[in-house]
Amino acid sequence: MPITPDTWLTRWPSLRTLLDQWTERGWLRPLDRALAAFLQEQAPDTPPLVLLLAALASHQLGRGHVCLDLPVLLADPDLSLSLPPESDAGLLPPPRPSWCLAGLDLPTLHQALAQAPALVGEGLGTTPLVLSGQRLYLRRYWQYEQCIGRAIRERLHQGAVLRQGLSSKAMRHWLDRLFGPVRPDEPDWQRIACALAVGGSFAVITGGPGTGKTTTVVRLLALLQALHLSAGTDRPPLRIRMAAPTGKAAARLNSSVAGKVGELSLPDDDLGHRIRVAIPTQVTTVHRLLGSRPNSRHFRHHARNPLPVDLVVVDEASMIDLELMAQLVQALPPEARLILLGDKDQLASVEAGAVLGELCARADGGHYRLQTRDWLHGVSGESLPSSGLDTGGQPLDQHIIMLRQSHRFGADSGIGRLARAVNAGDPAQVAAVWEGRDLLPDLARVLLQGSGDKALEQVLIMGGGRLFQDAPAGREGRPHGHAHYLSVMRASDPGNGACREAVDDWARRILSAQGGFQCLCVVRGGPWGVEQMNQRIAQALGRAGLLAPEGVWYPGRPVIVTGNDYDLGLMNGDMGITLSMPDPEAPGGRVLRVAFPAADGSARVRWILPSRLSRVETVFAMTVHKSQGSEFRHTALVLPDAPSPILTRELIYTAVTRASRWFSLLMPRAGILETGVKRRVLRSSGLRAALLSTKPVENSVERMS
Repeated sequence: MPITPDTWLTRWPSLRTLLDQWTERGWLRPLDRALAAFLQEQAPDTPPLVLLLAALASHQLGRGHVCLDLPVLLADPDLSLSLPPESDAGLLPPPRPSWCLAGLDLPTLHQALAQAPALVGEGLGTTPLVLSGQRLYLRRYWQYEQCIGRAIRERLHQGAVLRQGLSSKAMRHWLDRLFGPVRPDEPDWQRIACALAVGGSFAVITGGPGTGKTTTVVRLLALLQALHLSAGTDRPPLRIRMAAPTGKAAARLNSSVAGKVGELSLPDDDLGHRIRVAIPTQVTTVHRLLGSRPNSRHFRHHARNPLPVDLVVVDEASMIDLELMAQLVQALPPEARLILLGDKDQLASVEAGAVLGELCARADGGHYRLQTRDWLHGVSGESLPSSGLDTGGQPLDQHIIMLRQSHRFGADSGIGRLARAVNAGDPAQVAAVWEGRDLLPDLARVLLQGSGDKALEQVLIMGGGRLFQDAPAGREGRPHGHAHYLSVMRASDPGNGACREAVDDWARRILSAQGGFQCLCVVRGGPWGVEQMNQRIAQALGRAGLLAPEGVWYPGRPVIVTGNDYDLGLMNGDMGITLSMPDPEAPGGRVLRVAFPAADGSARVRWILPSRLSRVETVFAMTVHKSQGSEFRHTALVLPDAPSPILTRELIYTAVTRASRWFSLLMPRAGILETGVKRRVLRSSGLRAALLSTKPVENSVERMS
């Protein structure tokens, strides 16, 4: 029987056939189809339309959405579900969602959902689906949103109490000590961020690369410890933990914090010493902080076994998905502070949710109340600009601070200009940056003419130095490609009889050199995706005599961990280099080992037997998503040869800002970048509504088990 609206709307077998066809096409995941089948088994009388909506809600989770937004679905089903355009020739495609849902309206969807009380509820109870307004959730993700919303609202409520207990005189004294006197000409947003964060149990400090997020948080921790320790000589310091989503991001923050602590302007006495040593310089991953349990999504720390902390700081918070954020806030004691750092304009997490983006949705405008302005001026001497004031500002707005001055990308920085133009979403501005490239020595653009274009290898292997304009006097070095770290590997080999210390030092130099360049791709498949680019780069290095890529493991192979390995202490995103090191058990011999930087951000090197690494990939090239939390002196972005829904403004911005010194753009064809700049990541979610809920805190959803 052919599938028609009459059949699939009324008969489960017809809907099952339709879902099978969509799964075969790749429009749905097998998991989505299995969910609908499971729900039908549990409640056989459920209207097929409800089962379809359940499958689509599950599908949206796989696309990063927290829920199924019903009005958005009906407005353009194929687009909202991120389905590819129909391109089959000579094949009869299955009916598309846009065809199946044609003629349906919101009242019809709500009526169908109301006919399935065993499966759909409004929150209370245990139904697997939750309908909240016009959003349909899988219950667990609705609980995550409610959990986060409740935890943040609790901390916003505590802020008023904290401010009443603060001494304006002490605050001003320590702010002047850490920042110097107030500048009358312009606001010091780092100083403002510290003051506002101290005046609450929750704060978000957002800003682009080089705006001083790490500097700000180190001074903030010093300020908090100073206020705490100076109030009593017998007080123990505040218990502070710092974390980041990935091992590499944790190592970067660890290195930055250690350097910044030594630069703090603190008194040269016992109190100053106590403050300095009370600032943590060890950064861990969020998973390690919470106590990951192997082969489980649960953690050792949770609501019934909270973290022993007074404050948690999380860097690169844009990478934190909804589930992990919910687990984090559940593990915090009610009285503990939470401070999030991150760039709101970066890509959202790979998993469902865009927590930082939703928290910072109004950050550009400030929206500070007059009471906030007056309190801030009283404790810090800073004056908020009138453009950022809003008598109708929301409670959350008073705890979101955006750092607005980049110290890394100045007026002469092409990377900075390009990032700002991309963020503006204006292809004309992006084009203007490239047209003025003769004055911007840190940008290079190459239009690739076919897969064998030598310019590709020139950039990825040698760094493409000739493509960049001459750098102004005083600028350091030239851009490198992958050849650089392989040259370091060969030139500095300590020899077969070297001691372990010399071998570790050799590995550190190679890891540092390899971190100076990275090729980024938008997609995984296709001629310009990660898989093909890794093969092409390895082959090109082999032709240049720099590498012998024989077999799976070979000296010089860079790898990235693709899943958490708790036995080895390796986390998703950790990167290492395969090296032929002197065999400690056979003098004069060599063995292959993979060198990883220590997860604690120290200078230690960890050596892992290749056979123990089951979840790794070669990483001459990586996706932009995988690069989050990393920084490279030279970054090369390889665009696909056709528009892709993955290529968005946020992805391009993230790729550009991974580069600290040089950025190369490699394009198989013109116009792809402009198309991506105009496309934004829009994730369906109700977190903002949960954050703005007027329900009393104590009446919120029960704490998750």
